[in-house]
Amino acid sequence: MKLQMHSIHFDADRKLIDFIQKKADKLDTYYDRIIDGEVFMRLDKNDNNSNKIVEIKLNVPGKQFFAKHQTDSFEGAADEAIEGLRRQIKKHKEKVVLVRQ
Repeated sequence: MKLQMHSIHFDADRKLIDFIQKKADKLDTYYDRIIDGEVFMRLDKNDNNSNKIVEIKLNVPGKQFFAKHQTDSFEGAADEAIEGLRRQIKKHKEKVVLVRQ
């Protein structure tokens, strides 16, 4: 799946981008009609350790999925955001199947 990566207030390294791409590609196993998506990685300007935010937007025909998570690492935030998207996709897919029956 084609993902546009945006890092805000910092420069993301290749390892982080590849990690998020690899995790997001697994969403294709749940729903194969994902068109594309955008990932926003940003550093929040607060003093605590949980200042890394990952927002992911996915486009599917007729719908858009969105998940946002904040934690102390971009990898952890990406994992949680992708897990949220996985749940949304599964729920959407179940609704689509019910409508077709």
